[in-house]
Amino acid sequence: MIALYLLIVVSINSYFIYELYAILKVQITDPMEVYLFAAKSVSLIALTFLSFVVYLNSDTRQSIIFFLMALCLVFSDVLYYISNYYIYNWSFVMLDRVLHVVGLFFLFNYIIGENRIKKKQIVVERIASESSLTLTRQ
Repeated sequence: MIALYLLIVVSINSYFIYELYAILKVQITDPMEVYLFAAKSVSLIALTFLSFVVYLNSDTRQSIIFFLMALCLVFSDVLYYISNYYIYNWSFVMLDRVLHVVGLFFLFNYIIGENRIKKKQIVVERIASESSLTLTRQ
């Protein structure tokens, strides 16, 4: 059931990105910029999809931070394109920048949390190996 839901969400997002790509292709004269937009959008969709799957599988604090980071970056990107190619409004620009900074904040928190988890695992493994060495020496 979840796989069907994810397939529907990804297909709807892909359709919206395709339509936005078609609109921007007309407005942007440089084709390389359009291709970079497409690559960035597809990678953000893949990142969001991956973070959603990780969140559904593990439901931990780290997965929630990862998912929030992906959502902040996606909404920041959408607001960036809205303010640059459709309606320029300073509030869109400000919200875009704030969401981008919040997304980076979540990214750094995610990286720090993952490093703490790995460090804790290394310490636990080292303590376990040292305790097994002292048991074999006695």
